[in-house]
Amino acid sequence: MSDRSRSKAARLRRIEHLLYNAIGGLRVVDLAERCGVDRRTIYRDLAALEEMGVPVWQQGGRYGIERETYLSTVQLNLNEAVALFFAARLLSHHSDEHNPHVVSALQKLAASLPDTTVSTHIARVADLIRARARRTEYIRILETITRAWADRQCVDIRYRAMNGETTQRVIEPYLLEVARSEPASYVIAHDRLRGALRTFKLERIEQATILDEIYTIPENFDPYAHLASAWSIMNETEVEVRLRFTGEAARRVRESVWHHSQQVIDRSDGDCDMILRVGGIREIRQWILSWGGDVEVLAPAALREDIREQARRMAAIYHASSP
Repeated sequence: MSDRSRSKAARLRRIEHLLYNAIGGLRVVDLAERCGVDRRTIYRDLAALEEMGVPVWQQGGRYGIERETYLSTVQLNLNEAVALFFAARLLSHHSDEHNPHVVSALQKLAASLPDTTVSTHIARVADLIRARARRTEYIRILETITRAWADRQCVDIRYRAMNGETTQRVIEPYLLEVARSEPASYVIAHDRLRGALRTFKLERIEQATILDEIYTIPENFDPYAHLASAWSIMNETEVEVRLRFTGEAARRVRESVWHHSQQVIDRSDGDCDMILRVGGIREIRQWILSWGGDVEVLAPAALREDIREQARRMAAIYHASSP
C-alpha cells in the first residue's frame, strides 16, 4: 500500500470516528479543518464511506452516522476471543430474558471468529439466551434509555418503587450498569424530581419517552469512583463490615477477591476474618446469608442483628414444618 493510500485510509477512519461521536453531526468545513484537507477531499471521503457501507446521514448541511445501523469492525486474537467468551457466559447468567440485542451481538461475534471451539460455544450461548422468554416492554425501555444515554437526551419516565408507589420523573442518564448480585440492569441518573443522583432499576420503569432536551454530565462525575465502595449497584453511606468464616467456607473465601476493599486475616484455628468497607449493608446482606452457618457477622451491630433475626425466622420456619 502506498503512503497516499495509507493516508487516505487513516483519514477515512478518523472521519468515521468523528461522525459517529458527533451527536448533532458535523459540517464539511469542520471535518476539513480537523483533518487538515480541503472541502472537496472531504466530500470525496464521505462518498467513499457510503460506498463502504457506512450509514452516513445528511441534514441541514451537517453529516453524521446512523448509530442503530452502524456496524463496527473488530479483530480479535484467540486469547481476546476467550476473554469475550467469559464475558458472554457471565452475560448468559445475568440475562433472565431473551434480549434480541444480546443474541445478535453474540451471533455476530461467533460468526466473525474462525471456526473453532470458542466460536461454537459463543454461538451456543446465544442459543441459550434466545430460548428464554422475551419481555417486549422491558426491551423497549432498555432501547429508549440506551439511546437517551448515548445521545445525552433527557427522558420522561414513569417509575414504580419497591413499595408500589408510581411517580413521573424526568431523568438525565449518567451510566447504564448491571448488578452483580442479581439479574438486573440499572440506570444511574440525575433525577429532577429529587434534584439529586438516583439509581433506577430498568425493570421498574413502566414507561419511557425521550425528550427534545440535551443535558450535560458534570465533568467531575466519575461513575466508577461513584460505585467504588458499592457491593453491587447501591452507593449508600460507607460502613465497615467484619465477618468470620469457618471451615470450608474460609478456604473458599481466600481463593477470590470479593470486593476491592477486602482484607482477609488468617486465624490459628484455620478460620479467617474478612474486613470490608462497602456502601451500605443492604446489598451485602444477601451475600452473607448465602454462606449459611459458615459465617458470623462481627460488625456492624445493625447488620449482626439483622442476620440474627433472619436466622431466627428460618429456624422458626423449619421447626414449624418438621415431620
